[in-house]
Formats: sequence, structure tokens, C-alpha cells
Amino acid sequence: MSDSPIEVNTIIIGAGPAGLSVGACLKQAGIQAVILEQSDKVGSVWRGHYDRLHLHTDKRNSELPFESFPKDYPRYPSRDQLIDYLDSYAKKFDLDIQFNQQVKSARRDNNNQWEVQTQDVQYLASNLVIAAGNAREKFIPKWKGQDSFAGKIIHSSEYKNGEEFKGQNVLVVGFGNSGGEIAIDLFEHGAKPSISVRSAVNVIPRELFGIPILSIGIVQNVMPAWMADAMNKPILRAVIGDITKYGLRKLPYGPATQIQNDKHIPLIDVGTIKLIKQGHITVHSGVEEFRENRVKFTDGKEANFDSVILATGYRPRVNEFLNEANVQDENGTPESSGCEASVSGLYFCGYYVSPTGMLREIAIEAKQIAAAIVKKSKLGV
Repeated sequence: MSDSPIEVNTIIIGAGPAGLSVGACLKQAGIQAVILEQSDKVGSVWRGHYDRLHLHTDKRNSELPFESFPKDYPRYPSRDQLIDYLDSYAKKFDLDIQFNQQVKSARRDNNNQWEVQTQDVQYLASNLVIAAGNAREKFIPKWKGQDSFAGKIIHSSEYKNGEEFKGQNVLVVGFGNSGGEIAIDLFEHGAKPSISVRSAVNVIPRELFGIPILSIGIVQNVMPAWMADAMNKPILRAVIGDITKYGLRKLPYGPATQIQNDKHIPLIDVGTIKLIKQGHITVHSGVEEFRENRVKFTDGKEANFDSVILATGYRPRVNEFLNEANVQDENGTPESSGCEASVSGLYFCGYYVSPTGMLREIAIEAKQIAAAIVKKSKLGV
């Protein structure tokens, strides 16, 4: 551990899209910033995603500040293309990234400076930007009998592709974008996928009449959520169909209201619904309990499975290192994103659930945060 702290204007925690974006914006403004990354590469969360992954948002609306995606990239870049883009982005802006630095604590000292401690270095800064993402901690539910299940149970973060599951009956738990796409991948690799859906859902297409759904969301973002939902309801019904015929329950409100009130993104369909309609993916209700080689569901039905994949999401858990209870909830989810928090000099980037896409929102927030830090620096605050 170093004897004396390293002093910088701004510390950024996380070298994913959000941290890189803030770093680039500050670099362009002439503000000294260091990015602390717990892994040995930028975009570590994206590197760990399953092989089939492509962005669900189009590249034009997913660019980070000051840098477009390469022209030869498809409309929806792949996981590996995004990783290459992030690598290139970090190099282009010559960002000061300190790898293999796990933040142990971040707190305000008596001089109103941010004291950030990693496993071997202490930093002092006027500003702290937390851009560590929503995927710091895997959320793994516990069910009765789970430990006695004879098959394999993994979290979706451990899933790469369906090759090892060929010929198996596989249950995917969770109907988010990861769960929906993993079910497709399992089918394409010769498995027999089922999907457990605990709650009522909304489903939207990735494109509507050839237009990226994100572009439509950007246009409609100026109107109230209920109005956007009212406009879209007959169109979505015509395009998606009646999902209740296939064992899914529809939310009583639309996708825009879901994002606004529930802070959850609806399923952006890239083929899951078609396979459900064709009978290639079986829909079950929520999991109630596990047995030796079976799963019992909340509707009383049971089925045999060889493997289970938990697409049950993550928790931000910034409270693992940030001791500021009033700026986050019990899951470590920040109270705000894209602006200065209620604690002076503290900013969060990339935590707002936006109807216009995560990467687009990150680019907007990064510029806002950098502008606020520049203003404070000029005022000498």
C-alpha cells in the first residue's frame, strides 16, 4: 500500500461505457481524472456476456461522446464489436485507467475531499463519479429444494452458448432481455428450452416497420408515458399479437409506463415470441420449488429439467464501498444519475432506466456530469 495518497481532481469508479464516457468528457475539458477498474480490461461486464449478444439498440443511438461506431458495423453491433469499440475509445482519448484496482471504501474526509481506498492505493479527489454499473452482484434467488436438484444450475453470467446443453431440457428463469435471448440460443443449439415467467410482462419489437424502437422512444419521450402507451397499444397488438394465448400475462399498463414507474425495461423481442408461438419455447409460471430432477411451478404444474439458467439479473451494490446511506437504497441502487447527488462532489452515471436506451442515456449523463465538474472547478468549489 502506498504511503501517501494520490491527489486528483476527479476519481471515476468503473471502466465500462459510463466511466469511459465521463473520462473522455473530462479529458476534453482539461480536467484531471483517474479511472479505477477492478478487472484488467475495459468493459469487463460486456466481455462476460453470452456469445450471441448484440445490442438491442441501434448503433446511431448507442454512441459514446465524440466517437461514432465504425461505418462497417451492422445496425446492431455484436458483443465483440462493442468491446473493440470500447478498447479503441479508451486508447483514442488516452484515458488514465488504473486496472486491477478494487475499491474498498469511498468516503468524505474532514476537508470535504473524497478519500477512495483500493487494495493498495489511497486517492484524494474533489469529485467522485461512480460508474460501476448495475451488474456488480449477481442476484440468485433461493427456492425450496434447490440444493437437492440433480441437474446444473447456473446464473446467466456464466452462460456462453448452448453447445453444452444440446439435447437437454433447459429451464431459463426470467423474462428479461438476457433470458429471452438465451432461450433462443438454446433452441438454436439443439436444446429444448422452457422459460419461467413470474410476473406480468410487456413485449416490444426491436424494430417497428423497419425503424429502431429506440428512435420511436426518443420521439415519444417528450409526451407523457400514458399517452405514448395509448398511441402504441394497437400497433404493438398488431405486431406482437396476444401474448396471453401462450401462457404469458400482460401488464395492465404499457411499456413506457413500466419504464417510468417500475424502472424495468420490457422484453425487446429479437425472436423469442416467434419461437414461443411455434411451440419451440415452453412458457411456465414462476418457480415454487425444486425436486431431484423436476421443478414445481406456482400454478401447480411440474416438469423435468436437466439444467436451469437463472436470468434473474443483478444488483448495483454501490453500498459495498460507499458509506452514504441517504444516496442509495437497500440494494445499493443510487438515488440519482447524471447529476450531482445530495452529497457534495458525488455523481452517479449510468443508473437511470431510460426509455431511450442505456448507452444513449450514458452519453447524455456523462456530458452533464463533466459540465457540472468543470463549472465547480472554475468557481474553485
